[in-house]
Amino acid sequence: MPLSTGNIMPALLEVNQNIILTIQQSRIIKIMSKKIYLANPYGFSQQQKALLLPPMIDKLQSMGAEVWEPFQRSEQLDLSQPGWAYKVAQADLHDVKECDGIFAIVNGTPPDEGVMVELGVAIALHKQVFLFRDDFRRCTDSEDYPLNLMIFAGLPEIGWEDYYYTCIAELDSQDKALFKWLKQ
Repeated sequence: MPLSTGNIMPALLEVNQNIILTIQQSRIIKIMSKKIYLANPYGFSQQQKALLLPPMIDKLQSMGAEVWEPFQRSEQLDLSQPGWAYKVAQADLHDVKECDGIFAIVNGTPPDEGVMVELGVAIALHKQVFLFRDDFRRCTDSEDYPLNLMIFAGLPEIGWEDYYYTCIAELDSQDKALFKWLKQ
């Protein structure tokens, strides 16, 4: 249909309304995205930072999470200035307090101390907790769990396995807790 002055305005109005609706829906999705703190030691190694972090972040984001990765978030801090370590620790602590949940990479025997502190704070604040360990070695004080029993204090006694992941492909399993939590 050829455009005339009589139908240009309604067409523009419809286009504008669709754009506004799309923007509003995008904002709603952004507002409703759960913020997940990705506690990890991978930022200390260039190779782990380049190879291991991106697929983890991409998978979590593809599931709808807003991922707060501490090494990325502290990049704006000047590490050459005195007091940088305190500022990094305070920024990470702030992020753990403000997030909706924590996804802690607990590889190692024992797992990284910083990750354990962040996890402990999240548990104390009753944040939703998810654990990732693709390290097959055990580091435990009980037969019930693959790691120290205190790490599991933020998970249900029965069904804790639904919050425990051993590979990236498992993250979007509809039968596990992370998928269900992100869709709530």
